[in-house]
Amino acid sequence: MSVLDQTDRRVIAATQGGLPLTERPYARIAQTLDLTEDEVIARLADMQERGIIRRIAIAPNHYALGMTANGMSVWDVTDARATELGRQIGALDFVTHCYLRPRAPVWRYNLFAMLHGRSRDEVEEKRQIIREMLGDDCAAHDILFSTRILKKTGLRLRDG
Repeated sequence: MSVLDQTDRRVIAATQGGLPLTERPYARIAQTLDLTEDEVIARLADMQERGIIRRIAIAPNHYALGMTANGMSVWDVTDARATELGRQIGALDFVTHCYLRPRAPVWRYNLFAMLHGRSRDEVEEKRQIIREMLGDDCAAHDILFSTRILKKTGLRLRDG
């Protein structure tokens, strides 16, 4: 038995390319699916509760917005404070996402924070702000600048 019925699949198919840029996007989707706006919202909420959809959010194309210098900053921070430090960094308005990862034998970094800017200098300035926040809890850091977008999509259904 599938966790998705045909109406769920139709709602996903109608939203997988993004929500319509209109004042009432769910109403617009509802019109195309012969549903009500409330039914579309309820189905999306239900799928979110069941973990089928993790979240509904804006995923901006930073390049189109002029933010062409995008760098994943990586940090080797004190393990005992990594969660607390990650929360502080993640709260910065210029950090779009921040997360912890396990260290690897050839990779010492355990904290990652994505930084965006119009130039590499702007991104480096942001990285320096984080460096100063971390103080002695930071043993090393680096940054990996993006050179192109490899993937920027949400949930996609295959036929069948």
